[in-house]
Amino acid sequence: MSSEFYDRLQGYVGSSSEYQIGHDEVNQPMIRHWVEAMGDENPVYVDPEAAAKSVHGERIAPPVMLQAWVMRGFKPRPTVGASPTDDLMSFLDAAGFSSVVATNCEQEYSRMLHLGDHLRCRSVVDSISEEKQTALGQGHFITTRLEYETLEGEPVGKMLFRIFKFKPGTGRSAPAEAPAERPLRPRPGLNQDNKFWFDAAKEHRLLIQSCGNCGVLRHPPRPRCDKCGSYEHDAVEASGKGTIYSFVVVHYPQIPAFDYPLPIGLIELEEGTRLVADLVGAEAGDFTIGMPVTVEWQDHDPGLSLPAFKPVTS
Repeated sequence: MSSEFYDRLQGYVGSSSEYQIGHDEVNQPMIRHWVEAMGDENPVYVDPEAAAKSVHGERIAPPVMLQAWVMRGFKPRPTVGASPTDDLMSFLDAAGFSSVVATNCEQEYSRMLHLGDHLRCRSVVDSISEEKQTALGQGHFITTRLEYETLEGEPVGKMLFRIFKFKPGTGRSAPAEAPAERPLRPRPGLNQDNKFWFDAAKEHRLLIQSCGNCGVLRHPPRPRCDKCGSYEHDAVEASGKGTIYSFVVVHYPQIPAFDYPLPIGLIELEEGTRLVADLVGAEAGDFTIGMPVTVEWQDHDPGLSLPAFKPVTS
């Protein structure tokens, strides 16, 4: 990397965009869609009576929705002139750093958002790293600081968002002369709350944790019931039948322990809980939301068995 190129990159640091105004005010329909998709049953987001009795006194938006209220949407990013961040992305694209992956983000909240709040946001290029060599390729880590406030100028939150812009085809690869032995799948993080579930999976039994006090089912397993607060718990065996509530097809980045394309589904079991699992038994493009599926156990190695789900055939 030439010093001239790096100096030009650093010239973007500290530059900021004009405020981008959200298309819509904070509204109940979008909040409802969000919490249903996330499985968040906190009533303060949707129930006026429960929210009125809370410390907030009214319904609020989930804090992690902060960026959703000012997101640009699906329109293509302008090639030049829209904002310093857009110009920076175009500059890196032209230099061959055309691939991108998000690495992490950090949010900080100044206050809760209420129905009717209308937000605007400006982005500031916070930092740009020197050229780094990673397993994905050669590139630069770019951190953008997004500052959110109401149209009246009241700050409501900030977000640091970091991406890696890299040159495709420059990553580290395995030696070509001999294929490496396929590694095992990543091991689950076992603890006293979830070990029973993975032990049952080795026996090809799909369990759902239940509250020992009120009987409410919950997944993933956790130490305390969200409904009644009890720490007592039991488990029931699921039928293994359900539907695809949502799904993604992973193409990249690729991990040697998996086959690609890799369809992963959010399965809504007929008992009412949801879990994430591989989708099998069909081409990746054949899966659809709402498709009936049934469990198919996969023994990946002697220490790991996991449920996958295949389409129900008549």
